[in-house]
Amino acid sequence: MKETLGFQTEVRQLLQLMIHSLYSNREIFLRELVSNASDACDKLRFEAIDQPALHEGDSDLAIRIEFDAEARTISVTDNGIGLSRQEAIDNLGTIARSGTREFFASLTGDRAKDASLIGQFGVGFYSSFIVADRVVVESRRAGLPPSEGVRWESDGSGEFTVEPLELAQRGTRVTLHLRSKRADDEDAADHGELLSAWRLRSIVRRYSDHISLPILMRKDGKADGEWETVNQASALWSRPKSEIEDAQYREFYKHLSGDADEPLAWTHARVEGRTEYTQLLFVPSRAPFDLWDRQHRRGIRLYVKRVFIMDDAEQLMPVYLRFVKGVVDSADLPLNVSREILQESRDVRAIREGCTKRVLAMLEDLAENRAGDYATFWREFGQVLKEGLGEDFANQDRLAKLLRFASTATASGEQTVSLAQYVSRMKPGQDKVYYVTAETESAARSSPHLEVFRRKEVEVLVLSDRVDEWMLSFLNEFDGKSLVSVARGGLDLGSLQDAEEKAKVEATAKEYADLLTRVRTALDGRVKDVRITDRLTDSPSCLVSDEGEISGTLQRLLKQAGQKAPDRTPILELNPAHPLVARMKAETSNLEGWAQLLFDQAVLAEGGQLDDPAGFVRRLNDLLLAMSLR
Repeated sequence: MKETLGFQTEVRQLLQLMIHSLYSNREIFLRELVSNASDACDKLRFEAIDQPALHEGDSDLAIRIEFDAEARTISVTDNGIGLSRQEAIDNLGTIARSGTREFFASLTGDRAKDASLIGQFGVGFYSSFIVADRVVVESRRAGLPPSEGVRWESDGSGEFTVEPLELAQRGTRVTLHLRSKRADDEDAADHGELLSAWRLRSIVRRYSDHISLPILMRKDGKADGEWETVNQASALWSRPKSEIEDAQYREFYKHLSGDADEPLAWTHARVEGRTEYTQLLFVPSRAPFDLWDRQHRRGIRLYVKRVFIMDDAEQLMPVYLRFVKGVVDSADLPLNVSREILQESRDVRAIREGCTKRVLAMLEDLAENRAGDYATFWREFGQVLKEGLGEDFANQDRLAKLLRFASTATASGEQTVSLAQYVSRMKPGQDKVYYVTAETESAARSSPHLEVFRRKEVEVLVLSDRVDEWMLSFLNEFDGKSLVSVARGGLDLGSLQDAEEKAKVEATAKEYADLLTRVRTALDGRVKDVRITDRLTDSPSCLVSDEGEISGTLQRLLKQAGQKAPDRTPILELNPAHPLVARMKAETSNLEGWAQLLFDQAVLAEGGQLDDPAGFVRRLNDLLLAMSLR
């Protein structure tokens, strides 16, 4: 019985876009249909591992492309897993992926670029409507009887029909009825030039030559001609590197990832030894929309002896390298390998370690020989790579060398300084790597803790990524130099501070001893200590954390994330050279107001929030008024 159903709302939007907007680069529809056919054959191979009967006596998988110039049709046929009636409704009438919204958000006025986005968000089938005004899908799922075939049809207007169909052959046939140029639409395209054997072959060779299945077409395009293979029909990763051109690697990456952009770098190697496998791994040139979803890792596709097993083998790559895309083909794992086996397998651990080292070597090569490309990588994926400092202790030293930071020696927004560069520029007598953290780069650069370092012209790393405070709990030193926060109490500048300066601080502390005692009393419970400092030049006060105590930045980040943060009682440091502090020394009245004001100012200066903003404003107004009356 024939049934008419409506498309999901998102599909309607997508179809209108395909029909009315995305004419440029329209040949991409064939790439997507061939890719879907290849996936269907891969799925059959995988399911047939446990159910050999699904082959139905035919295990020679292939993809066939035909055209009929007179009828203006193009057909793509595969003998893969096929679709049941319900699967046809679910898969062709709705979009299950959460990326649909991001697909629409990514569209721009550049039609060629827009069309190339299609594969990235899992909506490839609907690209058929770029060139067709009617699409017919005939399919039968492997294992179902011939009577349970299904015919799906739509003109892209918002509805589709499904009806039973007797099909002896399992698999799927997609037939496109090409639209003609309408006389009343000057912007419309006539797609008749696609009805050519030469044209279709050139599209296949350009976009789908890497497909491991044979893609067949009739010789000379004749309906009764013999079938011939028009692609190389061997897995790209199984070929010798010397036989593969860079363009083929790039097209394979686009097929594998659905990314419209070319990869930034790739590595291809066959590993032999106790564990044998082939790896072809890519680093994208831009971050995907779901990069921060640590549970969604679909970068590595696992094959065993060229048989597809799964497309999200997260056990083969650490979480902090989840942006890597690629293929691993093992010669040792069993064909019926499960996720549980992957988790426990020694061979898998060896593959994971090997893949990790290969990716890090690729990044090291980028950093050393292609600085511009590495800057692009760091901008897109640097924050994720930092996660590795706390997750991959075996490669911690290699990861530390790959880190890039902003510093007081760079322009705002530029994370270009490596730890090795910082160490090479250290001042004579400097034995520590200094850094400042804050929730924004501007807040970090304006921190009062930097004042003494500016005066002494000492470079300080500027850290403002949310992951930085967590990373620093695992990164304690580099090249024998300790990493030290400028906001730590008891800051020791070593030989950068001469004996005369240290003696002056001690003498000033004695001179201000009475004031320090009174301020401690006024701020009882809010501070651990109050002391004189020479780290400030322009600011009257600052807050520092005692050794081993959580920083103010980390405490705030934990609270913002809804996590319980350890209590922190900071140390208040006063600048005796500042007029306000000198005025307090002579003040006999309202010292508590002065002390509260300087404490609140220090809280704001480090990016914190006041417990009593109204009280701060009131105290500030009272003091301003008192000063104006004098």
